[in-house]
Amino acid sequence: MEGKNLARIGAVVFIAVALTVTAIEMSSKDDEPDALATRDRSIASQDPLAAELRRCSGIGEAGPRDPGCLKAWTDSRRRFLGQRDSATAPAAVAPTTLFPNVAAPAGRKEGERTYVTAPAMQAEPPRPEAR
Repeated sequence: MEGKNLARIGAVVFIAVALTVTAIEMSSKDDEPDALATRDRSIASQDPLAAELRRCSGIGEAGPRDPGCLKAWTDSRRRFLGQRDSATAPAAVAPTTLFPNVAAPAGRKEGERTYVTAPAMQAEPPRPEAR
């Protein structure tokens, strides 16, 4: 009987400590969001691209139609991927065809887009049943 009572008292003490810690944690103010907001503002003041991206994220659905946002996203993508500026980038490579061994139609002009369908797939032959 002594073991059961000791286990019950231990469980009650454990629950009381857990509730106390939870209450203290909930009542304390979390300063983390303020620190993040301050850090973001300082980064945006140093980098005009970051400020523009922040503005674009705040305007919602109008962002994809805003030329400033489109330019900022392009610059951000270029910076992230480590690409050079478009002025110093190499010339674009001519597009390749999907099936280079297939002759082009006679009426096709140079540079005109063609819509070539993939070759038909062959049906798989039936297999004998394994027993």
